[in-house]
Amino acid sequence: MTTMLDTLCVPLIQAPMAGGPSNAALAVAVSQAGGLGMLAAGYKTVEAMAAEIDDVRAGTLNFGVNLFVPEADPSDPEALDAYATALAPMAAELGIEAPEPGPFNDDQYPAKVDYLVANPVPLVSFTFGLPTADDVARLRSVGTEIVLNATDPEEVSAADALHPDAIVVQGAEAGGHRATHGQAKEPSESSTHELVSLAREYTDRHVIAAGGVTSPEIAQNLLGAGASAVQVGTLFLTADEAGTKDAHKDALVNGQHRDTVVTRAFSGRAARALSNRFTERMAANQVVGYPQVHYMTAPLRAASADNPEGLNLWAGTGFAVCQARPAAEIVAEFRSL
Repeated sequence: MTTMLDTLCVPLIQAPMAGGPSNAALAVAVSQAGGLGMLAAGYKTVEAMAAEIDDVRAGTLNFGVNLFVPEADPSDPEALDAYATALAPMAAELGIEAPEPGPFNDDQYPAKVDYLVANPVPLVSFTFGLPTADDVARLRSVGTEIVLNATDPEEVSAADALHPDAIVVQGAEAGGHRATHGQAKEPSESSTHELVSLAREYTDRHVIAAGGVTSPEIAQNLLGAGASAVQVGTLFLTADEAGTKDAHKDALVNGQHRDTVVTRAFSGRAARALSNRFTERMAANQVVGYPQVHYMTAPLRAASADNPEGLNLWAGTGFAVCQARPAAEIVAEFRSL
């Protein structure tokens, strides 16, 4: 069966990056250039997601929407209280109130699925876990293609059982949140190339390679290992169209002196970011606590908007090649694939 991946001019998917970067302008620019643009519905209301979908439809017919699957692993209330206490001195330095653990929320996931069934889009992908078979069937019934995420062979096998159109295999090089099926799970240290090769033993569906894809040469090696397409995130963080904070963009373009670290400090889930004062100060206090930690640190991040030392500077290991340029130029680099 032919899928959207089979019809792309460039076998490249723009990674859905929640929190601002993956806006409608970026998705449209990538799709118009021959790749597949993705909207990130995470942290948005249903209404905000719907408005962005309308904005994208005005510029392209080829796009996808990514949803956060509600967290399966519970958080420890005492650990969350302890983390709030650890954050209090930083809040005081910023002149804001000390954060308190908020209640768990499901990111309006059921309502978002309902909306996408009633208002179909070409493709929906899922991160942080797997949708139910019923949700997959409902979306398929309205013509939507399904893409699932996995970070190790066990997760590839579980994803394959739901018969998706493709599986994103995310290696350790990836920036931002690791897509592990459960927040408490320690992410695999296997490279993207290793995972793509392993994935081929567990599925015959399209495999999309994600993590460390910063050049056409790397992409070609991944296609040779069995991937049908690549997913690129970090390079697009500094695209002209991206909604990435200016301080974040500048840190990527001019932060070659920084290292990346995998940290739970900002959200309670493992994510790769540029090392900064926040990650260093909270390294010994990290807890498993998504999405509560995300909402606890949100006021601190907002108060640090112009200071990269207090921001979640998501970045893959290959961030040093990031440049400020149009998204179409990034896609064009991969046109030879």
